[in-house]
Amino acid sequence: MADYDVLVIGAGPGGYPAAIRAAQLGLNTACVEKEKLGGVCLNWGCIPSKALLKTAELAHKIRHADDYGLSAGELGVDYPKIIKRSRKVSTRFEKGVKGLFKKYGVNHLSGTARLTAPDTVVITSSEGEQTVTAKHIIVATGARARTFPGIEADGERILTYREAIVSEVQPKSVVVLGAGAIGMEFAYFYNAVGTDVTVVEGLSEILPLEDQECAAVVRKGFAKSGVKFELGRFVKEVRRKGDGCEVELQDGTVLDAEYVLVALGITPNSAGIGLEEVGVKLERGFIATDSSMRTNVSGVYAIGDITTTGGLAHTATRQAHVCVERIAGEHVMDVDYGNIPACTYCQPQIAHVGLTEKQATEAGKSFKVGKFPFMANGKAQGAGAPDGFVKVLVDDQYGEILGAHIVGSEATEMIAEFTLARAAEVTAHHLIETVHAHPTYSEAMLEAVANALGVSVHI
Repeated sequence: MADYDVLVIGAGPGGYPAAIRAAQLGLNTACVEKEKLGGVCLNWGCIPSKALLKTAELAHKIRHADDYGLSAGELGVDYPKIIKRSRKVSTRFEKGVKGLFKKYGVNHLSGTARLTAPDTVVITSSEGEQTVTAKHIIVATGARARTFPGIEADGERILTYREAIVSEVQPKSVVVLGAGAIGMEFAYFYNAVGTDVTVVEGLSEILPLEDQECAAVVRKGFAKSGVKFELGRFVKEVRRKGDGCEVELQDGTVLDAEYVLVALGITPNSAGIGLEEVGVKLERGFIATDSSMRTNVSGVYAIGDITTTGGLAHTATRQAHVCVERIAGEHVMDVDYGNIPACTYCQPQIAHVGLTEKQATEAGKSFKVGKFPFMANGKAQGAGAPDGFVKVLVDDQYGEILGAHIVGSEATEMIAEFTLARAAEVTAHHLIETVHAHPTYSEAMLEAVANALGVSVHI
């Protein structure tokens, strides 16, 4: 008889919800975690970074207090206190997960797990080794920062998000390698607290997974604040130089900075945990799964960033729900990967769900594009946040919302309405008949759809 019905390896935003939900469904459940409950998201990523970004946003507003008729004096920055506040937020959430494990009866096993059979895991900790068995094993070990030969982090001056988010030493200057979500969020934070920032990106525009018209708004806002960009430039090597660093680009240009932040994507934590030994299929190190998050090995499942379909915390959480419900014999809908919102939390914020114009065209869709600028939105103007717009793609035949893209002050909160509209198959015609409170940022969403249908009266 197995020790557990469900054993989850990893307690990040996929692992801990999987363990809690399994316990709620009456399954005898354990979760193995070698570090802090909550994983990268709660401890070194999503949550603490948002605390830092709120500080950055406030710093920006204080510097522009005169625009609102206020006088705040010269801004002072207590960098260690900023970091300590961020850590305090993370600690609170880690304790929250511990409390939920206790509430629902999840057994937390501390240590590093390695599969030795499809139903067996060896857990290594400072106290030695123990072997546990389970009917169902869910691998949720996540991912870590990706590095390349010649671009390796040393944890001292050449950092990944992991070191940068806990360091209480403010860089005087930093070169950020990569203009994806992590790179841009750190660039925004550093710039706002007074660090000299240069962003290097190999592609011709920042935030390459976003609508490029939206991304350009973010780039222009950053440039106005003093962030420098090296776009279409690839890095050859990063090296230490005295108390600083040198970043050599492929064309021979050398950038000097006190620190370098490597933000070049993620790589899965799949090595050394016994996957190959038990025959789990990997694709470039990521685990392939079916729609129920099952691997090719019976009894072994995978969720989150370690899978070929992961990459976002909320994707991992949804995968966890589907995986565990089906283990328990319940019927739930598949994860709809075409309707997962993506958000970047700098200012202006940027968010999207569904198709870009290029993707819709390549898919052979016939559609109209509607746009509405926040410049024409009363709430945004009153809040002093007129930059950006809402763009929506509306299918010509059925009025389906094919995709939505928002760049602006509250984009990451607003995108949920379009995500729900797509999930519930709400058409553009239904949406424009839905009364939106005035004045709100969300009116811009209605107006963008109305613009696509040719019935907008405000633009």
